Amino acid sequence: MGESEEVPKDFIKLKSEKLSVDEVSELVISPYCGAVSLFIGTTRNNFEGKKVIHLEYEAYTSMAESEIKKICRDVRQKWPSVKHIAVHHRLGVVPITEASVIIAVSSPHRAESLEAVMYCINTLKASVPIWKKEIYEDEYSWKENKECFWANSEK
Repeated sequence: MGESEEVPKDFIKLKSEKLSVDEVSELVISPYCGAVSLFIGTTRNNFEGKKVIHLEYEAYTSMAESEIKKICRDVRQKWPSVKHIAVHHRLGVVPITEASVIIAVSSPHRAESLEAVMYCINTLKASVPIWKKEIYEDEYSWKENKECFWANSEK
């Protein structure tokens, strides 16, 4: 197969090991694309005046992977020029400053990849069954994504 027939690929991974920005960005690079856009969600040390020690993520893994695949399909319908998409999400304990999620999208031009990355993270937070627990100095709290459709339907 010639390079002009490079097949668009989706790279989806949920893992407990530290995420690598280099690894994720390299997955989506293509000679036919002039743009690679990245979103890196990291653990911050505070939330509403409380000191955050670390985050912990849990997922319904098979369903989460299936939902992320749907997001990738939606991206390709909305932005047909998008070449490759990578979505890596960490599970388990995520220390302060480390990445919880890295999303990378390549496309011939920047507008499509930037818009697609924003769509990916917003849709992931709204529809993918991954739950975040914030661990503070004296307590913890399961966090609900305000975008999450199932949380909003019960209110």
